Amino acid sequence: MKVSAITLALGMFATQLAVAEELPKAVQQIEAKGAKVTGSFDAPNGLKGYAAQFQNRGVALYLTPDGKHVLVGSLFDEQGQDLSEAPLEKLVYAPMAKQVWAKLDKTAWIADGKADAPRVVYLFSDPNCPYCNMFWQQARPWVDSGKVQLRHIMVGIIRADSPAKSAALLASADPQKALQTHESAGKASTLKPLAKIPAQVQAKLDANLALMEELGLSATPAIFYLDDKGQLQTQQGAPRPEMLGKILGKR
Repeated sequence: MKVSAITLALGMFATQLAVAEELPKAVQQIEAKGAKVTGSFDAPNGLKGYAAQFQNRGVALYLTPDGKHVLVGSLFDEQGQDLSEAPLEKLVYAPMAKQVWAKLDKTAWIADGKADAPRVVYLFSDPNCPYCNMFWQQARPWVDSGKVQLRHIMVGIIRADSPAKSAALLASADPQKALQTHESAGKASTLKPLAKIPAQVQAKLDANLALMEELGLSATPAIFYLDDKGQLQTQQGAPRPEMLGKILGKR
């Protein structure tokens, strides 16, 4: 599923791109209703196109030749091609996707796999989440072969001791080994929650959870990856077997 098709709370990351010319009054009226114009593009038959962000979605605005009226929505040609799709992808969704990916990279994550793996997959992970463990198991062939590195963004949302267990992993002398031991044991894991979470570890957990909430996510695992075209995709919950190739690439 493309980022453009999910509610990632895009408004949290909105940065209005500069539009060279001053926006026409008709377009300004759309902005006054809550839209944020992120760029302009050429449109047929004297129309002027503007890409905007509104209620967590990309929307195309078309200014009429007289400059006094705005049409909102998709524009199709006689072949049925959506002429709004490419401009919105370029001017709204692609910049948002880059910002989301950069945010993920700055979280407190634990690596699972080789640092030079050609594909990176992020997932929000709770130590008590059976579906996180399921995905960990599913990914073994790709991780063990060096093709994928999973980056577990640790949160604690499932049980009362989840935050303290995530803290135990993050505070471990070797977080990667601690995660490996915990996940490989499955239900038999002996991971102990920290009795007292250090302030710096708590800050990391708080930041991870804050990003999860900003992205509109409420369950783990929440998986983010770049597809073969470099577009950001997401999967919530343990993926079906037929989805593994899309998320993790070729085995």
